[in-house]
Amino acid sequence: MRSETDRSWYRKGLQDGIPIALGYLAVSFTLGIAAGNQHIASLPAALMSATNLTSAGEFAGLGLIAAGAAYGEMAGTQLIINLRYFLMSCALSQRLSPRMPFFHRLLIAYGITDEVFGIAVGAGAGGCLNPYYVYGAVTVAAPAWTLGTWLGAVSGNVLPERILSALNVALYGMFIAVIVPPARKEKVLAGLIAASMTASLLCAHLPVVSQISAGMRIILLTVLLAGAGALLFPIQEGQGQEEGWDDMQAEDTLKGGER
Repeated sequence: MRSETDRSWYRKGLQDGIPIALGYLAVSFTLGIAAGNQHIASLPAALMSATNLTSAGEFAGLGLIAAGAAYGEMAGTQLIINLRYFLMSCALSQRLSPRMPFFHRLLIAYGITDEVFGIAVGAGAGGCLNPYYVYGAVTVAAPAWTLGTWLGAVSGNVLPERILSALNVALYGMFIAVIVPPARKEKVLAGLIAASMTASLLCAHLPVVSQISAGMRIILLTVLLAGAGALLFPIQEGQGQEEGWDDMQAEDTLKGGER
């Protein structure tokens, strides 16, 4: 039976998860349309989103399905694209109590996305994170992601072709919105993005490399470009953490002054 503290954390997670759920509903709608374009029925499309809470991974998976890629290539591509969730989970585990049962960690891992990770890190600042906060956020976020995919797949059979074409652009707009803000702050990141786009275009048309399957090209380019960026432009250990610590200290000082 949950304590009152667990209930309050769960309610707070629900509240903080509502904006995420609304965003997921809009984005996954276009993902459902993309699934419908690949002749994937609404129920399998919804099941795909219920078990894979990742827009980049699902969109890449749809592209590989269209290209007729092998299962091994699809698995390798998903592993590379979603490696960031390993890092997020490791970072978030540092804010969990050492006495927390293992099943809580497994349940939390299911719902770790970029957005849920962001609010969970903020909620756990200055102390241990209560797992029911993540449960509350995932309770509204995951169903919204699944529902949006289902609605998009169903609407693909109803909406006019012009509207479907316009909505398909929304998913690309989401990816642009993800990469542009950090690219404006980091010149190195902007250069890597430009290099990855150029390399992807060249690999799709060069005589020898173009014969490699699309899934394998994604894996190779991701590993090579990410590895080159890490070797040529390494981030010093502790960089960014001190700034975050200073911000946390300042926030605690303000709170103390308000009290």
